[in-house]
Amino acid sequence: MIDAHGNVRCYKRMESATFRKVSEKFGGLSNMAGGFPLSVEGVPVATSEALYQACRFPHRPEIQELILASSSPMTAKMKSKPHRRETRPDWSLVRVPIMKWCLRVKLAQNWKRFSELLLSTGDVPIVEDSRTDSFWGAKPDGGDFLVGENALGRLLMELRLKLHDAPEELYEVPPLPIAHFMLLGRQIGVVGRKVYPPVNEIPVPQGTLFG
Repeated sequence: MIDAHGNVRCYKRMESATFRKVSEKFGGLSNMAGGFPLSVEGVPVATSEALYQACRFPHRPEIQELILASSSPMTAKMKSKPHRRETRPDWSLVRVPIMKWCLRVKLAQNWKRFSELLLSTGDVPIVEDSRTDSFWGAKPDGGDFLVGENALGRLLMELRLKLHDAPEELYEVPPLPIAHFMLLGRQIGVVGRKVYPPVNEIPVPQGTLFG
């Protein structure tokens, strides 16, 4: 990984754990992956993408309800688009913390499957290989590299490091300290599992992890 300038990173594709399609080896790391059901404040949420999109509209529970009723991650994203003007005004400031929170909820409530997938990436950079989004992912440069901010990949690497070093701190997910952190009219509280896995059941990757 090369720090090109500012927040932009340059990753060598063959030396990274990349994902573009959910059917790929690391596709489950994508927000567009199904099979990782969530529950927040007693509300069933099909995917982390639906949860992320719903967090755009804390003051519009009817829009959140439409998004949460979506049958797929892409449908959840598309249902939010007509209402983008209603997005909370501080979205550009809170979207990364909200994504980080969504990933933690995904891990806490799908512990075995998601922790094993995340740790299976070893100690290499995790990169969302995107053709269109150089903020959450990184775009091909026409050669062997992917270039972009890769915000999602970096959040996943941060989570991987925490999972390796202090997994017990990830069993519960505290609410974000931001205003109007709500779902369907209810303030979001602590999210977590009722039964925690023994620490000795957590797979440990080889090598040193980094964020």
